[in-house]
Amino acid sequence: MKSLLPIVIVAFLVVTISLPHPKVAAAPKVTVETLKQLEAEFMKAAAEKGSQGYLSYYAENAIELPNGAAAIAGKANIAPGMSFLDNKNNRLTWMPDGGDISASGDLGYTWGTFEFRSQDKDGKPNVEYGKYTSIWKLQRDGRWKVVLDMGNASAAPKS
Repeated sequence: MKSLLPIVIVAFLVVTISLPHPKVAAAPKVTVETLKQLEAEFMKAAAEKGSQGYLSYYAENAIELPNGAAAIAGKANIAPGMSFLDNKNNRLTWMPDGGDISASGDLGYTWGTFEFRSQDKDGKPNVEYGKYTSIWKLQRDGRWKVVLDMGNASAAPKS
């Protein structure tokens, strides 16, 4: 019986190797354009669903670095500061100008400009301009989420 064991093992290996194996599709290569598309979806979600749509693109452990204020850690702690998006008189839009992706393909960033339109206490239109950077990270579930977001004020763009 001992002499048959090596023959059985070799036969098992030959059969296993010769059987067809399912092809594994490579994950699509993520590019800066992928992140720019995510930014467009992110902005649309904020416009349509307010703070809930906006926050749906944040990771649970995200960090917000607001202009002139202390860092805010955690999506739950960031949420109260985003409630201004629920006011239909407020409109936040942004446009990514650039970005990059890590060599590993699981971390990237975008940067660009934003515009915030609102009304003051007298109902007069107000427009604020700024710049932003968002750092995106591929999550375990395969979705990209913002893990760090930072914005700061700037002058109105030149025409």
